[in-house]
Amino acid sequence: MFAPGCFLIKRITCLDISSGGGLGVSSSADGSMKIWQASNGELRRVLEGHVFDVNCCRFFPSGLVVLSGGMDAQLKIWSAEDASCVVTFKGHKGGILDTAIVDRGRNVVSGSRDGTARLWDCGRSACLGVIADCGSSINGVAVGAADNSINLGSPEQMPSEREVGTESKMLLLAREDKKLQCLGLQSRQPVFLFVGSDAFNCCTFLSGFLLLAGTQDGNIYQLDVRSPRVPVQVIHRSGAPVLSLLSFRDGFIASQGDGSCFIVQQDLDYLIELTGADCDPVYKVATWEKQIYTCCRDGLVRRYQLSDL
Repeated sequence: MFAPGCFLIKRITCLDISSGGGLGVSSSADGSMKIWQASNGELRRVLEGHVFDVNCCRFFPSGLVVLSGGMDAQLKIWSAEDASCVVTFKGHKGGILDTAIVDRGRNVVSGSRDGTARLWDCGRSACLGVIADCGSSINGVAVGAADNSINLGSPEQMPSEREVGTESKMLLLAREDKKLQCLGLQSRQPVFLFVGSDAFNCCTFLSGFLLLAGTQDGNIYQLDVRSPRVPVQVIHRSGAPVLSLLSFRDGFIASQGDGSCFIVQQDLDYLIELTGADCDPVYKVATWEKQIYTCCRDGLVRRYQLSDL
């Protein structure tokens, strides 16, 4: 448990671990981000340039570059080696709440409070298009490879040559208006629209046809894209908001607004509780091999070492 490079503890809004497991990145409500040694929290770099809260941060697959989105409606790309901001994307009219990286990172997706999801070309620092305009805040986004049995539709116009790796991909949008939306990333065509019990906060893919999405009133929906009208199951452990979901081994990890964080394994009926956050919301979970990292409103990153499950 550590507060990475921080004496005055601020709310940590998001975190991620690099592909090699050596570095962590965390974002804060004070507008800054920190790069730290994943093993002990030792501060390596401070990334400054956003105004207001930084809502989301993640490493590119290389582990050397970071993507961030903030309440200033800006999307930024940073060097983890020298803390420089190499690209700033502008176009959203509201705070950016979540991002996803497509394949190796030539393109990225952002979801915003302005109700739009946008696809960006990192090489040319340009927006390749508005994938969806929902009229409602997009709280979470996820990109996943679609099973061959799923019809993603065909694009109405020839895709830009700057789109790389968007074919055969699904885009999932967790929306504030209680809707979970799935589209073909390249086609921009609808796959399904599911109405839940409350605002959707987060979403993730478990496979090429299974997904999870969490709501403000504590429900975790498991859906099959091939027949999404009726959930495979709905998990409800408390009425606290589900704040993050992450595929993990044969199951998933979830965190909630009451401080709970748990691992569900083995056909979703074997549960492990991660303790320590008390009643403070756990905003995000990240993993590397047997290490699990969480970030919390109390300003601490917690690292858990798992034995074999």
